[in-house]
Amino acid sequence: MQQDLHKAVSHLLTLGGDERIVPAHEDGTNKYFSSPFPRHTVTYASSTANDISQPAFSHLCQFVADHEMTPDMPGTDYAGHLSVLRSRIASAYGLPQGTEIAFSASGTDLEYIALHAFSGRAPNGIHNVLLGADEVGSGCILSAAGQYFAAQTALSLPTAKAQPVPGLSPVSLSEISVRNGFGEAFDSAVIVAAMRSEIERALLAGKFPLLHVVHGSKTGLILPHLDDIDALITQYGDSVGFVVDACQARITSPAIGAYLMRGAVVLLTGSKFMGGPPFSGFALVPRATAQRIAPLGEGMATIFRRAELPESWASDVSLPDSGNAGLTLRLAAALFELERFQALDFHTIARVVEQFRTASLALVDRIGGTRVTPYPFADRESAGAHPIEMRTLTTVDLSGEGRAIDFDGATAIQLKMMQSGVRLGQPVKCARFQGPDMAGKVRGTLRIGISMPQMVALAGMGDAAEAQLDADMAVIGDAFEAAIAAG
Repeated sequence: MQQDLHKAVSHLLTLGGDERIVPAHEDGTNKYFSSPFPRHTVTYASSTANDISQPAFSHLCQFVADHEMTPDMPGTDYAGHLSVLRSRIASAYGLPQGTEIAFSASGTDLEYIALHAFSGRAPNGIHNVLLGADEVGSGCILSAAGQYFAAQTALSLPTAKAQPVPGLSPVSLSEISVRNGFGEAFDSAVIVAAMRSEIERALLAGKFPLLHVVHGSKTGLILPHLDDIDALITQYGDSVGFVVDACQARITSPAIGAYLMRGAVVLLTGSKFMGGPPFSGFALVPRATAQRIAPLGEGMATIFRRAELPESWASDVSLPDSGNAGLTLRLAAALFELERFQALDFHTIARVVEQFRTASLALVDRIGGTRVTPYPFADRESAGAHPIEMRTLTTVDLSGEGRAIDFDGATAIQLKMMQSGVRLGQPVKCARFQGPDMAGKVRGTLRIGISMPQMVALAGMGDAAEAQLDADMAVIGDAFEAAIAAG
């Protein structure tokens, strides 16, 4: 019976999402090679996707047994579970009173929540300013433009990729790079200057400028600075809106509160640093922004179920009243991990973060790579004030010691390492080669990211944590060298 329960939970975790969540390989893993069941691997892939931890899986088994959950969960049960999760999220992060929470089956879907939150503010729609397109989810370029990003939605409805979602405000999209061609992050002042240009262009066109902030990007960046955001608010007031891409969940409760108090919508996922299984997401909508929510467009009924959106949101659209057992479990696992992490004291977190940073940087030296800095050069003195964002993730430029590894080469190395039981985060596009031989090609990277459940486990090891991290990094180094030797 216990084995049957395990199989049932693993199966439920693969339901209620888009095509990325379904098993894609013989071992039961999805397209990102993450599994809906615990397994013994050396995994520092929280920047991409996690395997579910053993404690979270055990928690879900008890949860499923207690609630007799099945794939055809009724909508009333779903609404009840999400109501409890909303309360737990608010408590875990200490959210300001009145913050509303919307759920989605992935971080990519959260862009639709952000667009809807600011719809109807200007006669000609929204001008969405996406910051660091290479440092956010790949599908976000489409969803941020108000378009479908996959061949089907989490409701299993077929769609045409890149087609507009019906009923959303018209959306134009522009991108602002966060790094130059050498991989160096731009200063906040440079980012804000580009934002001002986009704001003025949008206002002249009768559009509402919606500005994306990145907080803990794919490489740990936080841009622009909070005081620069305040300057934009002082200058433009309610004529601009902000959405914070914190989907990596490498963000502290005070930082979340600071953004919400400024009227920004904050996007998070439970499947990156939080350590839950992919895919799940939730948007935090401040009271002042939620009070101005416009009626839902009909296309939202192709993406969201009724219970996933706050009850207070006015709607002329009949959203499906069905349940989503898979998303319920993925969110429950993520909140289980978040609550365990938030229970750690500050000094314990600081110790584990520093131990991970030291071990991962030693690995970078061993494999002859270079760390991609998670901050602009001008911010190097203050970078230590953001350990969760910048020190729980180490991005490695693999080219060095006479090697020239491009993006495709890094992807091939990652796959070879996974075959030996080692999972790291996917390559991210940070910089390009400058020399004549490979000019213009994207430099290859890998990301070593720790997660909340790993930090909880290491915190419980006491003095043995440092040795465990060193042993893990040694296994990763061996797997990397073997992949290089294999060609």
